[in-house]
Amino acid sequence: MMPLSMAKTGETVTIRKITGKDEVRQHLAELGFVVDAAVTVVNEIAGNLILQVKDSRVALDRGLANRIMI
Repeated sequence: MMPLSMAKTGETVTIRKITGKDEVRQHLAELGFVVDAAVTVVNEIAGNLILQVKDSRVALDRGLANRIMI
């Protein structure tokens, strides 16, 4: 496993685990980041990621992306 922040632009990955406090995991789940969900890295700007999750695009900073294991 590795953090989502290590994925390359254009790569589609599957979430294996989400770490962090309950509030952080709940917030990510509300955005669509749940275990076994497919996530595509659309772009990376200054360490922040633009991600395609289900039918929406979400921007995450490197700190949150490091909590999502793929």
